[in-house]
Amino acid sequence: MLGSDEEKPGAMTDFGAELRRRRLAAQLSLDSFRVRVNYSKGYLSKIENGKVVPPREMAQLCDDALAAGGELVALVDDQPSAGPHGLPAPPRHFVGRDRELGTLSSLLLSTGDLRVGVVHGLAGAGKTALVLTAAALAEYDFPDGALFFDLRGHTPGATPLTPGAVAHSALTLLGVPAERIPPTEDGRTNLLRARTRGHRVLLVFDNVADAAQVRPLVPAEDTCRVLITSRARLSGLDDAWQLSTGMLEPDDAVALFRAVAGDRGPDQDSAGEIVRLCGLLPLAVRIAAARFADGGWSAARFRDRLVDERTRLAALDDGERAVAAAFAVSYAGLPADQRRLFGLLARHPGPVLTAESVEAMAAQPPGESDRLLARLHEANLLTLGEHGHGMHDLVRLFAVRHALPEVPAAVRDAAVERLVEHAVAQVAAADRLVEPGRFRPVEGTDEHAPPTKAAAVAWLRALWPTLVRVVDLAGDHGVHRGCWQLAYLLRGFFFRDKLYDPWVATHERGLAAARALGDHSATGMLLNNLGMAHVNAGAVNAALHCHDAAHAAFTAAGDQRGATDALSSLAWARLYGGEPAAALRDLTTVLAEYEHTGRERNAVITHRGIALALTALGRFEEAAKSAQHAFELAERALDDALADDVIMAVTCLAWVHYNAGEIELAAGRYAESANLADLASNTGEWARALTGQGNCAARSGNLAAARAYWGAAAGLGVVLHPAIWGESRARAALG
Repeated sequence: MLGSDEEKPGAMTDFGAELRRRRLAAQLSLDSFRVRVNYSKGYLSKIENGKVVPPREMAQLCDDALAAGGELVALVDDQPSAGPHGLPAPPRHFVGRDRELGTLSSLLLSTGDLRVGVVHGLAGAGKTALVLTAAALAEYDFPDGALFFDLRGHTPGATPLTPGAVAHSALTLLGVPAERIPPTEDGRTNLLRARTRGHRVLLVFDNVADAAQVRPLVPAEDTCRVLITSRARLSGLDDAWQLSTGMLEPDDAVALFRAVAGDRGPDQDSAGEIVRLCGLLPLAVRIAAARFADGGWSAARFRDRLVDERTRLAALDDGERAVAAAFAVSYAGLPADQRRLFGLLARHPGPVLTAESVEAMAAQPPGESDRLLARLHEANLLTLGEHGHGMHDLVRLFAVRHALPEVPAAVRDAAVERLVEHAVAQVAAADRLVEPGRFRPVEGTDEHAPPTKAAAVAWLRALWPTLVRVVDLAGDHGVHRGCWQLAYLLRGFFFRDKLYDPWVATHERGLAAARALGDHSATGMLLNNLGMAHVNAGAVNAALHCHDAAHAAFTAAGDQRGATDALSSLAWARLYGGEPAAALRDLTTVLAEYEHTGRERNAVITHRGIALALTALGRFEEAAKSAQHAFELAERALDDALADDVIMAVTCLAWVHYNAGEIELAAGRYAESANLADLASNTGEWARALTGQGNCAARSGNLAAARAYWGAAAGLGVVLHPAIWGESRARAALG
């Protein structure tokens, strides 16, 4: 029961002063004493300074810790009791969340006027467990009461509590006689605010549906605190502090799994794989662990159920709790337009859902997708990152199983086609900025183009994993033309950042699509690109096979342009395969064709290849002339000092000088190339140039500088296969 201010000072002063006297006599600091009684240092300080009436159980702990023989307890026995403390016990197995607990503690124990904290997140993210743990740590800093209410906002089959009903319960617990509780909601909430004025009360409102359900219940007193959990963000509570509850850290998820599963749990590695398949969602981890605790499961069998997307959600159901059931409540609360979009998003392969791609899928007017995505984000069914929205793997599986079937098949198929078409246009527009002189089967429009080359590179780096999945989606749904075009368009970026695995994977899907269409030219283009991927990864024999097949496909299509490109690529593969004379012969042939047809960028590339072949043959003076010509032609043709072909021509010149023994000249060119590549965000050429700088330093006897350059190159995380990249080969030879 809340006592009046006149009732408190005696108990506070007498007990606090005596506690302090006995603690100091025992030569205990507040830090040492708080460990003995398991209360916060701040709370103990308030008691000793006469600001807080301690509950009897707390007084008993202090009495026992100081061997006071009941004398401390006697000081509070005749005083009015502290307010009601009805918080449920925190969950037994609670791990991690140190940052979130620290943030909530700051909110609860602060002296400012920030009174309300909203903890929101996906169903099953552990919001209630987090709030109860934080509340338990600060409970007795609120001597006038710490109360918990489940408002049933997302409880299946239950009617959410009204503010009036919650206020009635709170007033009863705070000692207001039933006959004095007003019959109206306004009357009750007004009395609750009056009853908490001048006191320190903690109110925990769990499972809140919306802001309107709790807004009238917030005390006006700045010494009171309110913690709220909700699946929604409750942005309508303008003055509330928001805390988003995400997934567990991998180590914490494993610790939770092993704590719940006990002796029946699998080993650390198996547990790690299981919690990863649970998406690090606390509810899923607890259910999986509980099923292990019941016995009968081997790690391999349970993992297989989780790996199979058809059985994953069923495996995360222990009879009392189910991940799918938790999501179903959130889904059921969506209006029709949000349910439709949520279903369509199950067709999007992720992991990043940009507003533009969603807009294309849903065929919605500008801005409408933004609005609906914001509502789904508000409901915590989507996350929001720097480049777009995301969907948790388990949410996506739920959407595939329960939301997607509600969307008509024709609408689903049309959405996939529009998504692929949109991706092709966006990548073509970005690639046009990154490699302006390159041939493209599709040219993007200014509508889809990023504002600058740097922005285009940044966009591709952020979105390429999603775009790879779109290639697979197109192949899976028979959108063959879009499949091969998107794969082809990604090649320039994959070459630039030396991403060989996705380069090969996308081109194999694109090649299958081109063959399904019977398009020989497209088949040749994909084979030629695939050969380039293999050669850059050091698989020269595979590259030779691809370029031979590409030449045959172009010949079958009557495509002379393509056949010339295939011969050029074949020459490069021969160069890397240790046949510089044959490579020089073929490159000289294709150079004449490129110059005859005015294909200047291809001529630039071919001059570089000729320079490398001449270098391998020891004809350094001719090689330097060819590399210099490549540089001058690239500058003139592309009108961009940071163009990739300009940078590669400078690196090529450096390589010629290095092999000719002109180390000082080589070092200068590598430094120039490194600077240009850094400015252009071309990590592949930057790593190459840094490696070359290290090689030059080593050849000059400066091993400390060499190691610094090599370390910087390694730090970029780019793989430069020594069979292909001369700088890497020279680095290995230096030891």
